[in-house]
Amino acid sequence: MPDRADISYFGAGPALLPTDVLESAAQALLNYQSTGLGIAEHSHRSQYAADIINEAKADLATYLDIPDDYEILFMQGGGSGEFSATVYNLVGAWVTRKKAEILKQMGVQDEKEANQEELVSALKKAIDSELKLDYLVTGSWSLKAYQEAGRLIGPEYTNLATDARKANDGKFGKIPDESTWSLSKSPAMVYYCDNETVDGVEFPKFPAALGPNSEGERPIVVADMSSNILSRRIPVENFSAVFFGAQKNMGSTGITVVVIKKSLLPPACPQPSPALMRKLGLPVPPVIFSYETIAKNNSLYNTLSIFDVYIAGQVLKKMLNVFPENKVDGQEAVANQKAKIIYDALEAHPGVYRIVPDKSVRSRMNICFRVTIDGDTDGSEAKFLKGATARGLTGLKGHRSVGGIRASNYNTISVSSAEKLADFIKSFAQQ
Repeated sequence: MPDRADISYFGAGPALLPTDVLESAAQALLNYQSTGLGIAEHSHRSQYAADIINEAKADLATYLDIPDDYEILFMQGGGSGEFSATVYNLVGAWVTRKKAEILKQMGVQDEKEANQEELVSALKKAIDSELKLDYLVTGSWSLKAYQEAGRLIGPEYTNLATDARKANDGKFGKIPDESTWSLSKSPAMVYYCDNETVDGVEFPKFPAALGPNSEGERPIVVADMSSNILSRRIPVENFSAVFFGAQKNMGSTGITVVVIKKSLLPPACPQPSPALMRKLGLPVPPVIFSYETIAKNNSLYNTLSIFDVYIAGQVLKKMLNVFPENKVDGQEAVANQKAKIIYDALEAHPGVYRIVPDKSVRSRMNICFRVTIDGDTDGSEAKFLKGATARGLTGLKGHRSVGGIRASNYNTISVSSAEKLADFIKSFAQQ
């Protein structure tokens, strides 16, 4: 029976958690702050819960240098839930902005003063001719998000601004040159996945094509950062919203974090009424997917898993203690070091290993490769996985949709574990 210290777990998620965080969480689950009750038993309306949420928000803002004009939300539903929530909320924000433009054209300031039939008619016309959601599809998860948008509001309102498969013989593994992207003129949002867990593709930096225009105006950019958040510095001010599941780099399964510009929330941008959205033929979000509702209630509209927020908060505190001065920049340096160790080992034996994505977009978090010896891939990969497990290197099997090997290099993977994997990669190739 292996001990926890004997295992280097490279699973894609849920991911490895720091042992000391689990130990403190175990105690908190039994008796939190000497209250005689575990943290999972305290009411989500209690001051304990509010303090846990507020501390986690403050520590996340400190670690990532999140500006004051952003709100942090803790939600449920995972990344897949956010595929829907982003559509609901950003389409609603677009309708609010468009309604303000139309009211100005009508010469009225208050919606109640406007002719309602004329207003609805003008909005419908604008929706039919202008409403677009742009998607950069570079892997399996951004593809799912694009498909969900089409399911919710109709494919006529979605724009496949780029499809990476067209640049890579029908498979994911590259990011098409930005000059080829067909971005809409003024989309409700431009959506992309910063790191594709299944396909091992990561944007090397924020796309220049999504920067401010000549007048200094920025598009509404939304990014899924579920698998690389906290691993590198991100230009938060370039995004209108960022979301990520906690279960890869920040905690356990059960909570999803949304970092959103306050200008997309009331009072600056209240969501349209459900009655108006129905008249316009647009979807109304379930209340638990309403950013406006979650923000108004400090993430406590419904019964949030405070235990999972606590774990995330403890992970953040640990990272701030490890990197008190350079914060996320310190972790980024370590992530890059570990990725280099593993990629160098693979590149040293090109006759055995084939790294799946193009070198220009290789993920630092999910290192995807194939193993082939004497023309046999399936058998070679089975032997590789068996040998790795015997050395305590687990969680390396690739996603069921693509196969192969995948080493997920999340923040809790130590440099020592990366070196152990690299040593096995070398020894397996030399056998």
